[in-house]
Formats: sequence, structure tokens, C-alpha cells
Amino acid sequence: MRPTTPTPAGFGALGRAAAGPPARKAAEPAGTAASGSAAQGTACRHPIGTPRPPAPESPARILIVTDAWRPQVNGVVRTLSTVVEHLRARGDVVEVIGPDRFRTVALPSYAEIRLALVRRRHLARMVDAFAPSAVHIATEGPLGWAARALCRRRGWPFTTSFHTRFPEYLHLRARVPQVLSWALLRRFHAPAAATLAATTSLLGELDARGFRHLRRWSRGVDLERFPPAPRAPWAGLPRPVFLYAGRVAVEKNIEAFLSLDLPGSKVVVGDGPHRAALQARFPEAHFTGYREGAALAASYAGADVFVFPSRTDTFGLVLLEALATGTPVAAFPVAGPQDVIGGATEPVGALSEDLRAACLAALTADREACRRHAAKWSWAASATQLRDSLAALPQG
Repeated sequence: MRPTTPTPAGFGALGRAAAGPPARKAAEPAGTAASGSAAQGTACRHPIGTPRPPAPESPARILIVTDAWRPQVNGVVRTLSTVVEHLRARGDVVEVIGPDRFRTVALPSYAEIRLALVRRRHLARMVDAFAPSAVHIATEGPLGWAARALCRRRGWPFTTSFHTRFPEYLHLRARVPQVLSWALLRRFHAPAAATLAATTSLLGELDARGFRHLRRWSRGVDLERFPPAPRAPWAGLPRPVFLYAGRVAVEKNIEAFLSLDLPGSKVVVGDGPHRAALQARFPEAHFTGYREGAALAASYAGADVFVFPSRTDTFGLVLLEALATGTPVAAFPVAGPQDVIGGATEPVGALSEDLRAACLAALTADREACRRHAAKWSWAASATQLRDSLAALPQG
């Protein structure tokens, strides 16, 4: 590798989608034989075997440039920060250049996200001071474009990753035609030695949209950080407790969950620009704001079902976090949930276009099976996938 309710139509057994099989095996966690480059190559018209620069020698000096970094709270930041820890533990020297090192402005309609005002000479000095042996550009924002331009001017190979469906998000927020956004993203990733994506279904979609040099970079979960106990944080709320955790933003489709006629209680853990509108519209739901660490883990563990209403996420780390605590998942049968639980061999949740049916069916899942399923995903294996996909810079 290289730089117990009636089953509605389209609804299958717990943990499976009945509306036809996804491309290849839906759940191929990092660290299994199916997650390697051979499996990726068969998923795409553009084979993984395309000649490209070799991986950097170990230990490497790895530069990651990202527009998503602390103090932002999202799956991209959690993925990058966790993988960086694993790479450093192995002996690699890793530098992250994020918006925290520049003057920033708030993203319109989403003040929590800050965009860097990039001065390219300043960025070049940072890069030269670090002297990387490999460059990975994680996002398609201002920093990502500036780093891409620098690498191209210097003739440096670099890798990129696809984390976010910006075309769908921009269309939801500003009615930007998706065809234009997809064209811009293809242009951004086209010169990369490899473009990494989290799931086989996403790789297949990107391939169909004309992206090239695609490789799989899966995700993981920290089983120690997300234990199956204690299960007490929702004491006093009527059971069952249906939980959503994550950003409270329009693209997360949370109203599809809150609109459901379900027994018990609905809880939303997280914050974002859509929270005030949702709280006003659904006053019976419980909104807690952000939770982190042990409080977040206990929130998952205390729920009876984790509900994931998004149709646009590229993976959904929260799915693995909930499963690790023993909480089953209910979701639509779309990319992300299909890849995480669609191929489960034990009852760990339910997928259906009828989200209410999925929520009720998930109540009968096996909590111990949920944790066993989550254990198939490893951050160590995820870090290895990224490391092996990097392209070494010319030396001397």
C-alpha cells in the first residue's frame, strides 16, 4: 500500500439492509483483509495499482494540512487528532498546520467554524521550517487549496482525503448547484497521488463521479474511552431513550428523528446553528449541548437506541462510539450506516427507509453484540492505512 415490529418493505434483519446489497461488503473494518488495497482496487474503475511515488521511509516527517482542527468538534478533527497520536507513538514526527495558526474569519451561517486567512508565503515558511518527507492535505478549504498550490509549484507529490459532502451541504444551505461543487472537488483532488475515503461505498461513488487514484482509509473507535457502563445518565427520563449525538446542523437531518412518533424520550447531545430552531419546534425533546469524555460515553451507554438520521455523512464516527458502549443503531440505509452495520453478522441495530421502524426494531438488538461489532474497527489499523498511502517527497 501507498505516499418486534412488523418488517416494512425494504427492511431486513437487524443490522442488514434488505434493499439490495451495497457495492462489495458493506462493513469492511480497518484491519481486516478486505480493507487492503486489493479490495479497494476492485471497487473502482481506476485501479489502485497506478504508478505513484513510494511511501516515505520510517520514521517519517509527516505534514498534515487541514482546515478542520481544534477547537472545532467534529468527526474530521477526531479522526485526524487520533491518527496523529498513533503515528507519533510509532515514531513518526507529525506536524499539523490548521486554522489555529492563522488569522481567521467565521464561516457564514456557521460561526463555530473558522476559515484561515492564508498568506501563502507564511504557509511556505511553516512548511520549510518543518521540512516534511510527506504531505497530506486533509480538506478542501483555504488551507487545503494553498497547500495544494505550494506542492504543485514545487513538483511535490501529495495525498488528499475526502471527508465531507460539501456539494450536498452547500446546496442545503445556499442552493449552490451540486454539479458545480462536484466539479470543483474533482479539480482539487485530481493532482493527488492518492485520494483517501472512509468506506467502500464512498469510494465507489467518488469513482463514478470521476475521481481517480482512490484508496480506502477507514476509521476506528477507542473501546477504553467508550465502555458499556455506567448506564445511569438518563435516570428520570421515560424509557426507552432514543439518542442523537453530534453537530446540530441542517445537513444532519435531525428533524427526521425528532418528528418520529416514538415511545419514551428523545435526547439530542451536541450543539450547532440549528439547535435553537429545533428546540423551539420540538419542546418535548431534551437538548444537552456538547458533552465530551466520560460524559459523552455515559450518554451513549445510557441510551436504548442511537438514532442516526443523516443521509449525507461519509462515515459517522458516532455510530462506532455508540456501538462500543453497547447501544444499537437505527439509521437510514445509506452510505455510512450501511458500511458500519449493514453487513453485521449479529443483531446490532436496524436500517430502514422507515426510520421509526428501524428505531423500534433496534430495541431488540444484543448490546454485547454491538460492542463486539465495534471492536472490529481499530484506530491503529486506520493509522497504518494513512501511513502506507503517503507519497514520499524527493530528497536532496
